[in-house]
This record gives sequence, structure tokens and C-alpha cells, in this order.
Amino acid sequence: MTDNGKAKSGSGGAYTINLDNFSKRLKVFYDHWNGNKSDLWGSSDAIAIATPPPSDDLRYLKSSALNVWLLGYEFPETIIVFIQKQIHFLCSQKKANLIGTLKKAANEAVGADIVLHVKGKNGDGIDLMDNILRAVSAQSKSDTPVVGHIPKEAPEGKLLEAWAEKLSGESVQLTDVTNGFSELFAVKDATEIICVKKAAYLTSSVMKNFVVPTMEKVIDEEKKVSHSSLMDDTEKIILDPLKAKVKLKAENIDICYPPVFQSGGKFDLRPGASSNDDYLYYDPTSVIICAIGARYSNYCSNVARTFLIDATPTQSKAYETLLKAQEAALAACKPGNQMCMVYQAAVAVFENNAPEFLSNLTKSAGTGMGLEFRESGLNLNPKNDRLIKEGMIFNICLGLNNVQAETNNEKTKQFSLLLADTALVTDKTVEILTNCSKAVKDVAYSFNEDEEEVPKPKRPKVEMSGLEAVHSKATLRSDNQEMSKEEQRRQHQAELARQKNEETARRLAGGGSGSGDGRGPARASNELVAYKNVNDVPSPRELVIHVDQRNEAVLLPIYGSMVPFHVSTVKSVTSHQDNRTCTIRIFFNVPGMPFSNDNNLKSQGAIFLKEITFRSKDPRHSSEVVQQIKTLRRQVASRESERAERATLVTQEKLQLATNKTKQMRLNDLWIRPPFGGRGRKLSGTFEAHVNGFRYSTSRADERVDIMYANIKHAFFQPAEKEMITLLHFHLHNHIMVGNKKTKDVQFYVEVMDVVQTVGGSRRSALDPDEIEEEQRERDRKNRINMEFQNYVNKVNDHWSQPQFKGLDLEFDIPLRELGFHGVPHKASAFIIPTSTCLVELIETPFLVVTLGEIEIVNLERVGFGTKNFDMAIVFKDFKKDVLRIDSIPSSSLDAIKEWLDTTDLKYYESRLNLNWRPILKTIIDDPRQFVEDGGWEFLNMEASDSEAEEESEESDQGYEPSDAEPESESEDDDSSSASLVQSDEDEDEDSDEESEEDKGKTWDELEREATNADREHGAESDSEEERRRRKVKTFSKSGPPPQRGSGSSSKHHPSPGRGSSGKSRPPPDRGSSKGGLSKKPKFR
Repeated sequence: MTDNGKAKSGSGGAYTINLDNFSKRLKVFYDHWNGNKSDLWGSSDAIAIATPPPSDDLRYLKSSALNVWLLGYEFPETIIVFIQKQIHFLCSQKKANLIGTLKKAANEAVGADIVLHVKGKNGDGIDLMDNILRAVSAQSKSDTPVVGHIPKEAPEGKLLEAWAEKLSGESVQLTDVTNGFSELFAVKDATEIICVKKAAYLTSSVMKNFVVPTMEKVIDEEKKVSHSSLMDDTEKIILDPLKAKVKLKAENIDICYPPVFQSGGKFDLRPGASSNDDYLYYDPTSVIICAIGARYSNYCSNVARTFLIDATPTQSKAYETLLKAQEAALAACKPGNQMCMVYQAAVAVFENNAPEFLSNLTKSAGTGMGLEFRESGLNLNPKNDRLIKEGMIFNICLGLNNVQAETNNEKTKQFSLLLADTALVTDKTVEILTNCSKAVKDVAYSFNEDEEEVPKPKRPKVEMSGLEAVHSKATLRSDNQEMSKEEQRRQHQAELARQKNEETARRLAGGGSGSGDGRGPARASNELVAYKNVNDVPSPRELVIHVDQRNEAVLLPIYGSMVPFHVSTVKSVTSHQDNRTCTIRIFFNVPGMPFSNDNNLKSQGAIFLKEITFRSKDPRHSSEVVQQIKTLRRQVASRESERAERATLVTQEKLQLATNKTKQMRLNDLWIRPPFGGRGRKLSGTFEAHVNGFRYSTSRADERVDIMYANIKHAFFQPAEKEMITLLHFHLHNHIMVGNKKTKDVQFYVEVMDVVQTVGGSRRSALDPDEIEEEQRERDRKNRINMEFQNYVNKVNDHWSQPQFKGLDLEFDIPLRELGFHGVPHKASAFIIPTSTCLVELIETPFLVVTLGEIEIVNLERVGFGTKNFDMAIVFKDFKKDVLRIDSIPSSSLDAIKEWLDTTDLKYYESRLNLNWRPILKTIIDDPRQFVEDGGWEFLNMEASDSEAEEESEESDQGYEPSDAEPESESEDDDSSSASLVQSDEDEDEDSDEESEEDKGKTWDELEREATNADREHGAESDSEEERRRRKVKTFSKSGPPPQRGSGSSSKHHPSPGRGSSGKSRPPPDRGSSKGGLSKKPKFR
């Protein structure tokens, strides 16, 4: 007898049966028997179950399953006979003592008495069998009662053989009740589901933590390891779950079958397959199949994966189609569907995508699973019309057998594929319990022996022709065809340039993409109401400036009356003290000023007050009034800004909290960025993963943030190495509010090191024991925190692998630190790190997250001999989005960056100067057809431009003469827009200082200058000759003098770069065209 989790061991090694489970399941059994007696139980008057003696072989019997399901133990050499009013047990004395404790529970549950028939050690039990059969005849009121049994289980041992002989007599009629037990065991209760989940967790953990790493090590080190030795090692890991990082009791663990490893062209997809003694075969185009199954408390689970080594196109297509077919089969496992529909869903995928593999498909999509590895009657084949019910558990198993490959190698000319998962049918869908990746990127391996010395990031797998796939290594080893990395990169970039120009042409032909300015609608002056009627205006005792905090108004004494103004109409307020007099100046928002939204018909007849000045002899009151106005204005502006931001938020779904039954995934004592507002002491919080999103909360009720899984665009996990923090970062599709801040980036982090300040000025020795111990504590703390975060990330990734999140494509991405480089993305230098899908900087704020899929091209600027730094300009596919600049990248990182860009299939160009991208993108948007006809992005190709320029210089010796029709504002525009990103940020900060305390209103002269500049931007040519000359001198002083006539420069016009300088200066473009589009053959440098 073995404990399966339901029977509990008492003191002194004695066993006890779980009475609650016994009562509940006995009632379920009798109700099922009585309710389906004629359909499933053969109209039986009694049901006789005989359990054979124990065996060392792995076998699954319905009699053993009934013992475990009902009693919690397997009772060998025991006969159980169920009749309506009695339950008879024929067994040994020791078993009878244990079963005797169930008498009261059986009577209360179904009204049946337990009758014990104890067989002596040397007795044959014949007389006891006669007593049982007489009791059956007495209760059935028939001379030949109908007795249900399981005919497929052959009797073993003297006791069961004698019992079989008794039943075969003329005194009873026998009927098969196998279908009844199959239906009874099909739907699992909560306790059974927990056991299966634990078994599935162990199975997938062994696959992820042992099988895959071991196989990768064998292949990487080119070891000779046999399938049978891998089988033995894996079985030992299953039976010792702690080695697979699983905390389950070893006494409850067993294997479902010996682990299966197959390769080298010899495949057997039948459930009873075994591992042979051949060595694991992992040469190119080989296939490796691994299948393992574990039992917890006798409940089974199964997982099977196929691994591809340098796969051919046929193998890749077959695997991708099989994966889609299994996903379709899983989707068809819904309550109410017939079981045949599961297999039909898989067949439909092959018919639509790869009909050539249909004949190789296995004949079923799996079976039901539980106490038996294959439950009879629950086969997912095309003939089974039984209905799927909630609570059923299936082994969804699909394979392709003996597919012909396009190779001549005996060991790879035929291959097989197998995928299997344990799945639970829930109320609406199916839940995959074996969370072990089967995506192509995780099971397809590509090994290149000749490049082992140089670590490179994994390149996205490009589908090759069969000839290239077979001879790829031979080509790399060939000395005659050897190419340098730079040449290979140049060829790949040329191909990318062609693809990128075609893609850009298609996108621009479709109307392009753009976005608004992102500025929310401001409230018009007619919406600002401080008082609804005159009677609400307070009457101060004195004619002095009064601030009404409650109604958000400022009352000003004008001509003997108190005139109210809503504080939102106040642009700024200043005070100036001169001797004994204090002057207060209040400036108001009026139409025509920047960001004013009152240029509408309603305000045409209105009279506006722009500025008002008061003098006072009371400096104290004056300073108080100014301070009150500023404070109230700041509060109202903050509230309105938050209101406008909230109005633009996308409505999120409601968070579904995890129930108590679901083990919550939680991290404690985390900090959040951006932080919550408020002046109180900042508090750390708890970060929890729930059904459809995350929740971060502190002990304060108003400090809570919910992040829905559907709103996550990218998720990053960055462990602390050289930094002070370990973090989880989420880049979102739509903005959310954190406190009163609107953000798309939310980060949760823990400081791995405490800030320690040494008391005393003495220097401590590096060999100081206290210093060494302190460093060791810091390392241990960092490793512990990193491990906690890693475990949390693994659990969330497993949760995201469920079918309902498949469309979200969520997975935590870890930055590839070895590919990182230093640069200035905003104002300060930072360490920027690529990931598999993004380019990120997650330590310094503001954060940088650039999705690689949104990048059009990358231009490396200021690249040349002798320069210590260069810049990177990232152009997005949305041409209305500003180009992102990363400045001051060390030149030592240039080759690594070019290699990374090439491996991620990003087209890059190089230039010696910085380009002014705003007019370039505007020109492309205005005339995309001309841009495509002129070669697309090839105007950035520095090498091609240089060669063409040299050819053209031989044909023409004419210099450049500035045209009088050239817009004179160009130099100013170039200077302003081509300034570094740091400078532009500072300019934006200066613009945003309009609301600062020292802000002042614009004079009429300033407004006049703004109007003049606006006229210039619209093409007015009213500048004087003197102004034009002054601006040209200013322009050429930055970029060098224009080339003289006959200097050999190209006669084709090039837009001049807005920043930087070089010994080879380029003339500015000819902007004489009324369209302002690209010239016939543009060359941008």
C-alpha cells in the first residue's frame, strides 16, 4: 500500500484513510451507478473488483485506480463487491483492520454496510467467496444476478484465479463495466486536479532544468552519450525532485514510463516506446525527441518536445505546422465539444497549410489521463463522439512519423516529430499544465563551429534553401571562399537597403503614418466661471487685492469696484519694491499669444485686459497677495493638467484578483518610478501578479497602480551587476496615471546595496576582515535579490504562456549587457543596452525604450578618422515622430554597434556630419513619390555619394553661387533644429518656464518679431539685403566658407547639415523650387 496524498500516516507508522474523501467519492460512485445503470454499468446488480498482487512492472489497471480513488491506497490481493445495501471486502487481517474504520462513513454516505471477510494466511478463501455470492443473490432477488466486472484484467495469483472461476459458474451473469469506470474517473475533483498540477509542474521542471541543459551541454561539448544513459539520468532526477528545483516529497513521486530519448533516424511514436543504446545524434539536419512523464500521488502527467539541429526548410515547415495543429487541438478542447473535434481541428491545419504531411500524422490527438496514463474511452480520435466536460484532463499528443527529408544521410533522411502537453479543461477554455516552451526559437538550434571564438548575439533565423542548409559549414570552412566580416556585413546591408526601400515605398504609397501633436484641448475663457451671478461675489471691507481660494478667483479693485478674474486667466504676476512703494504687475492670457485657444468667433467682440499694475505702500500685504495668486494658480494649473491628461487615457479593463486557491506571485518591499506624489514619507510597496494584470500597492490606500497584461508592450528584467538596483520595467501601449503623473514607462526596483558612510577619516585596508565580511554580505544580498526576481520572472513567464495570453506575445526580456555602449540619449551620459527586441536604458531617468520593429533606419553621424566620439540618429517608421539622437558614443564602440545593427537586420548608414532631419523628413512626407524615384534612403550612402561626386567633379568645374531666391531663414532654422538634443531639451525647459514665478508677459516688440518670423516661414521675402548677409555670415562661420568657383565640387545640390563641421564642406541645397521638395537626384550627407 502506498500513500497517495489522501490517506494519511498516523503515529507509529500506522495508516489512516481520509474519511471525507471516502464518503464523498463513495456517494459519487453510487449515484453514477444508479443513474447510468443501463447505459454504462450493464444493468448490473453487483460490481466486483479484484486487485491483483503487486508487480515491479509499470502497469495501469482500473482495479488499482478504483482502490486509490476511493480508499487512497492500492490494496493488492483484495476483492471488493458493491451491492446496493452492502459492500463486501475479502482481504487479509491487516487490511481488514484498516477498512473496518470506514463502516460508519459508508453507512452515512450511501446507507450500505461494510462486511469484512478475512482470509487466513494459509486459506484459499473459497468458502468466503460463496458467502459473498449468496449475499449478492439475496439482495438481487434473482437466481442469476448480473455482476459487473473488468474482463480485460486477467486474474493473477491463486485468490483471484479462484474468484474468476466462481464468477464463471452458472450462478451469475457477467457484464463489462469498464465504460462505467472510465466515465466515473474522467471528471476530476479539486483534490485530483491539484495532484495532476503538481505532477505536471515536476515534469516541465525536469524538462526545463535538466533535460534541455544536459542535451545542450552534450551537443556543445560534442560528447558521446547514449539514449539509455540519458533515460537513466532523467529518471533519477524525477525520483529526486529537489535536483530539478522542485519542493515535493520524494515518496509521493514516481515515473509514468521510462523517459524516452530518440534520434538518428530511429523513431517510435507509440506510447510504449523505449530508449535504445545508440548515441545521441546531433549532426546538422538531425532531430531529437524527448518525452518524460511523472506521477504525483499516482496521478499522471506528460510532456514531449522535439529539438531541431540546423533544420532544413522541410523540417522547419513540418514543425511549425505541427505546432499550429497542436494549438488548434488545444483550442478545440472546450466543454460541450465532441472528442473527435479535437483531432479534426488538427487535421484541418494540415489540410490548409501542409497537406503533404497529412499521411504522416498520428491517428489520434491524445487521450484522457489521470490515475491511468491512457484512460480507456477518452481517446481523441476521429471516431469518438463522447462529450468533453469541465474537469477532464487530457494528454494532447500529436506527431509526424517517418517524414522524408531532402538529405542523403542515412540517419537524417527520415525524421519524426512529437509534441505532447498535459491540459486541463476549465469552464470556458483549456489550461496547459506543462509550461515548457515549444516555440521554434527555443527548440531550433544552429551551431557554427568556426565562430566559437567570437561570441555573437543570436541572429534571427533566416530560412535557407536546402542546398545552402546542407553545405553551410563547408562554405564557412572553405579558404577560397572566405570573406571578411566587413565584406559579409556590407553585402547584407546592401540587401537590407533594397528591402528597406521597397518596404518604405509600400508604406508611403499606403498613406504613411502620422500622429498629432499630443496636446490636449485647453479650456476656453468662456468655460472659466468663478461666480455664477453678481450676488455671489464677496464684498471686501477695503478696496485691496483679494484672493478667493474657495472660488479660485482674484478680485481686483478697478475704478472703485471689485472685479473678479478667474485665476486661470492670469498668465503671471510679479512684484517690485522701490523705496517705500511696492508695485504689483499682473499679466493676463489674451488672444494671439502662444498656446492661446481663444481665437474663435465667440471672442471677436470681447474686450481683453492684457496687463494691470497696482502700487501699494504695504509691502507685506503685497508680497502675501503675490504669493497667494502664484500658489492658487499653480494648484489650479496642476489640477487642470491632470484632468486633461486623464481625459486622454485609454480605458483599461478591470483587474481580476487572484483567488485564495491560486498561489499568488508576489515581490515585497519594492519602490516605484515614477514615484507617487505628495509630501509625505515615501513608502515601499508590494508587487503582485493576478489573473489579467499586475498590482503595486503601498500601505496608503490612495497609492495603488494596476498594469494590465494587455497594456504591456515590453517587459524587462535587469538584474544588478554593476548597478545599485535590480529592476522590473514595463513599457506600455497606452498611458496610465501613477499618482498625478501620466506615463508609459513604469519601473519597480530594489536597492541591492545599502548606502554606507564611513565614520572617521581613516582609510580602511583592503585586507581588513570587517571590510571583507561587509563586501561578502553585499554580494550575498545582491545574489539573493537577483534570484528572487529571477524566480518571480520565471513564474510570470509560465503564467503568460497560457493560451489566453498567446496573442499578447509577452515575455520578460533581459538586456544583453555585453552589447551595451555609452552615450547621451537625453542630458547625461548613460549605459545603453540592446535587448532581443529593444534598445533600452533603464537606470537613469528619463528612461529610454526604443522598439527595434519601429525603426526605419539608423544613421551613424560624425564618423571619421581621428574622432573620439560619434552620434547615432534613429529614424522611425512614423516620419512625423522626431528623430532620436544618441550623442557622444565612443568611437571604440563603432564596430560592435555596426555588428549588432547588422545581426538585427537594421539598415544603417554613415555620415561625416550631423544631418538636420526635420526638413529631410518633411520633404519625404510632402513628396513621397519623388523620394522613392530618387532611390529612397540611398542618398545617405556615403560611399556611393563620394564616388558620384568625384565623377561629376570631372565634368563640371562650376562652383556654387547662392541663389537670391533661397529662403534666408534656413540658416536660423538649421541652427535651431540641428542643435544637440541636450540643447533642445534646455530650450524646451526654458519654454516651459512660462509658468515660473519670474515669468513675464511679452511686449509688443516681441510679438512683432514673432509675427515677422512667422511670415518668413510662410515664404515671405521681405528681408533686407543687410539681414540676409548677416545671416549668411553666421551660417558659414559654423560650417565653413562656401566652395569657390572651379573648386571641383558637385554641381548637384546637397542639403547642408545643420550641425558639426568637416574639412569637406557641402553647399546648401537649392530651395528655389516652389514645392520645396527634393531635387531631381538628392544627396544628403
